[in-house]
Amino acid sequence: MRQFQGRIVTPGNAKAEAVVTHAGFNTLASLQKSLQFGDKTAKVNDQNNPELYGKPIAGKALCLPQTIGSTTGGMVLYCACAMKRQPACMLFANHIDSLAAAGAILADVWLEDISMPVIDCLGEEFLSYVKDGMTVTVGDHGVVTVE
Repeated sequence: MRQFQGRIVTPGNAKAEAVVTHAGFNTLASLQKSLQFGDKTAKVNDQNNPELYGKPIAGKALCLPQTIGSTTGGMVLYCACAMKRQPACMLFANHIDSLAAAGAILADVWLEDISMPVIDCLGEEFLSYVKDGMTVTVGDHGVVTVE
């Protein structure tokens, strides 16, 4: 078991199974089909991300370095939350980008019954340590526990 300290982007607590990528996460390419065609498990459709392709991320602890891609990324993330197809939490090794932050923050502020804690600045050591299937807990003050 290891603990990592990050920076809170959106608050909350979560406990979920880890799904990990070491590549940038393209929000639009990953979630567009799930949101359009009703896949409630939100299977990743980005063929350029073989670590996540075909894996469901709804209700999972999405561990990633950063998001990449389209300027619609924030809105896609917000829509995933509004449709209740969001990850349980998003855990960034690096600083979160402004688009992903906007989507997460808008969902946190505008959607009353949605919780998706987002923590960034967890570091490369976090991303090296966490593996698919591990249990990840997001606690108070940006503390992330991986077991």
